[in-house]
Amino acid sequence: MAYDEDVAEGIRELLAGEPDLTERKMFGGLAFLVAGNMAVATSGQGGILVRVDPAESDMLAETTNARFMEMRGRAMHGWLRVESRDVGTKRQLAKWVTLGTRYARSLPPKR
Repeated sequence: MAYDEDVAEGIRELLAGEPDLTERKMFGGLAFLVAGNMAVATSGQGGILVRVDPAESDMLAETTNARFMEMRGRAMHGWLRVESRDVGTKRQLAKWVTLGTRYARSLPPKR
């Protein structure tokens, strides 16, 4: 499954004007990086992946429809998967894009 172009376009609109923003194909989708740090990505499996503060990821997984991204059967703290149905509106998508962007901006720039 290819990533959802409409979701990618929605992310682009929300991040318009964000300094030091780049896009890169990864994880079977399209990642949006701030100063070289991934903030959010469209997923080739549908929905999005969001990078959040690992200290907040347990709470977010418990209180929202997000779940931990899994890699080789292991939950990745700080990385959340949000299904397509939960980012279907601009408001829903903006919540996650804001969280991911805020965390990416808090990290040292990668060059």
